[in-house]
Amino acid sequence: MDINTKALKKNAFRITKTRGITALRVRVPGGHLDVKHFDTIKYIADNYGNGTVHITTRQGFEIPGIKVCYMEEVNELIQPVIEGLNINQISPNTGYSASGTRNVSACIGNRVCPFGNYDTTAFAKRIEKAIFPNDYHVKVALTGCANDCIKARMHDFGIIGMTEPQYDSYRCIGCKSCVTNCKKRATAALSFENFKVVRDHDKCIGCGECIGKCPTGAWTRSDKKYYKLVIMGRTGKKNPRIAQDFIKWIDEDSILKIILNTYEYIEAYIDKDAPGGKEHIGYIVDRTGYQIYKEWVLKEVNLPEKAVVAPYINW
Repeated sequence: MDINTKALKKNAFRITKTRGITALRVRVPGGHLDVKHFDTIKYIADNYGNGTVHITTRQGFEIPGIKVCYMEEVNELIQPVIEGLNINQISPNTGYSASGTRNVSACIGNRVCPFGNYDTTAFAKRIEKAIFPNDYHVKVALTGCANDCIKARMHDFGIIGMTEPQYDSYRCIGCKSCVTNCKKRATAALSFENFKVVRDHDKCIGCGECIGKCPTGAWTRSDKKYYKLVIMGRTGKKNPRIAQDFIKWIDEDSILKIILNTYEYIEAYIDKDAPGGKEHIGYIVDRTGYQIYKEWVLKEVNLPEKAVVAPYINW
């Protein structure tokens, strides 16, 4: 049978080594999947696939061993899962547009992890709604704290949770647990002066380690949510690199606007002759330069007063 491979991949199915056999790919925004969907996934794997499921590095899943002729049936069967995940679609029962922008992945965040500074899944789903469907090659990852369990610095956009620690000196008993921990596990941003703890804002990375170590609750997280946005990390065949700090102490709305502005920047500068009409965003930034990129993406962005934008980035 003739196979339209471009249409197949756009419909969230994978090209495999065996002709006529494909694999269903479903992204899981923010990495959170209700177990009620397991029954559907199992049914498709047992009755249309080879009885296995592969968990991808981008927090999606693949069901391999599906005959191409069964794609329409599988699309109908997987529709409740797509709706349950609240994935953007062009039309029901047709899968979804999958090429280009990758699943927005996230660590488990503060729903579970004591180190998490924000709800990573909720923010990931907000980004998902804003950017999908889209055919440009962009990767976004969210991590709840500076431990970076999701490896956010290997993505085009890494969103690292921060908090501005709030200190209640009257609760402090001078045990220095926070000072010692910050020195050993973070950036030595805390010191002990006149029987009280002093925080160096310039050294503080907003990790929240001091909050977890204080036995009396003298340190608490700030009500406002802050983030560190790192950009243009990548793996791949050539010039792999770690994402560098773009803006520290940024807010959620500004990050979302920057990501949307980046898609406009890509539209303006992408190499139209790139293979398959796709070019990794990092190579576009390399070609135009950081200053041009920064000018584009900060249009109409109202940064918090405490936000710090990197004047230069050298990868």
